[in-house]
Amino acid sequence: MLENFRKLSMITLALATFSGVAFAQETTEPADTTAPAATDGATAEGLALGEAVDGDSEIGKSYTKEEHGDWDVRCIRTADGNDPCQLYQLLLDQNDNSVAEISMFALPEGQQAVAGATVGVPLETLLTQQLTLAIDSGQARRYPFTWCSPAGCFARIGLTAADIAAFKRGVKGTMTIVPVAAPDQKVVLDVSLSGFTAGFDAVSALNK
Repeated sequence: MLENFRKLSMITLALATFSGVAFAQETTEPADTTAPAATDGATAEGLALGEAVDGDSEIGKSYTKEEHGDWDVRCIRTADGNDPCQLYQLLLDQNDNSVAEISMFALPEGQQAVAGATVGVPLETLLTQQLTLAIDSGQARRYPFTWCSPAGCFARIGLTAADIAAFKRGVKGTMTIVPVAAPDQKVVLDVSLSGFTAGFDAVSALNK
């Protein structure tokens, strides 16, 4: 259902990372344009001469750090080695086609939501029907989609301590979406919970 699942995976991972990790932006005073100072890679006229770039740099690329059952701990490589990570699972339909994916990350303590998740689905999804998620025979919860890109559409959801506890003691999750082409039908996807407890605890420890 998705033509470029690799692109969707990168977007989902980036969304999860930026949701779970705070970034600070540094600002500087505007340069004095009347008398620019010469610096490395620049002339006295303020024209950048460029800096050498390593074309094989791994910075910004994702990689699998650990595997726990049906979940992967995926991280984004950073320059300082403090790589942010999240818990990832690719969701398949009954014919083993890649349909959706979920990336989960722990949130700082003191909030109602102790974890967040980003779910990516195909563009052919009927967004008004939203996304539903249930654990075993528990009550399903409905979540809205946040935005779409050429790679797919995304829901960003918050999970309480009770939700995470249900994931940890559960056997299987069920995710349901509705296709645009068949609004009277549902696409039901299994979310394996094998390895979830170890995986979530590993991600929580890595991102502290």
